[in-house]
Amino acid sequence: MARCAGIKRDGSRCTVIVNGSHTTYCYQHDPKRAEERRRNASRAAKSKPSRELVGIKQRLSDLADDVLEENVDKGVAAVASQVLNVYLRAVSVELKAKEQLELIERLEALEEALEQRKGDRSYGP
Repeated sequence: MARCAGIKRDGSRCTVIVNGSHTTYCYQHDPKRAEERRRNASRAAKSKPSRELVGIKQRLSDLADDVLEENVDKGVAAVASQVLNVYLRAVSVELKAKEQLELIERLEALEEALEQRKGDRSYGP
């Protein structure tokens, strides 16, 4: 069994074993699957944080209603809203990190495609 021919972000060779006689790359490094990886990363980046954001917004809205109806002490509500704000920032950081990873993957795929094109030209007429 062969190892993937891809190079990891740290510059070392990928250690994943590839299956099949005509496959030289693992899923993460296969240039033919770059678009699929981009779509999957995009879906993953959008799904969890958006659900969490909806939940946080609903909790803040409910908290505001409870304060206005005097069902919750203002001091307790202030602390709860601070905690929810920290949680909201954490979700935002997570979303930005996922977007950054997606951009890195897309850039790596573009760089790899460019290198392949340069290599193809060096053997041509």
